[in-house]
Amino acid sequence: MAEDQAPVFQIQRIYLKDLSLEQPNSPGILLSQEQPTVDIQLALAAENVADGVIEVTVTATVTTKIQDKTVFLVEAKQAGIFEVRGIAEDQIGPLVGIACPQIVYPYLRGNVADVVQRAGFPPVHLTEINFQAMYEQQAQPASANPAVQ
Repeated sequence: MAEDQAPVFQIQRIYLKDLSLEQPNSPGILLSQEQPTVDIQLALAAENVADGVIEVTVTATVTTKIQDKTVFLVEAKQAGIFEVRGIAEDQIGPLVGIACPQIVYPYLRGNVADVVQRAGFPPVHLTEINFQAMYEQQAQPASANPAVQ
């Protein structure tokens, strides 16, 4: 019985859930000498997949353009399945919003850099992310203005 009460946090699996690369204006755009602009967007998602099992997904979308033409577009979703049991409710949010993405993100960074390089471009290195600051920033507006719907 005491063993059932012990907190459990385990990685079940880390996997590449989705990866796409598009070069809609190749090969013509590859002849351009202009420096492209790079836009990187990140997103987090979490889903209960079973009792005490949560999937956390970190998505990166990298869009590189010269003027209004896309050089390449990469979307990658890296996911992890985590067993989370016997943990206080108030600690699950930070665990899923901070600890899990910190575990998954390095895999995402490597996969994005690899696919961009394999496509014939210099690798795009996603910067380190402070998931704790991101989590606190997202939690702050909700608690600062509870009346806003």
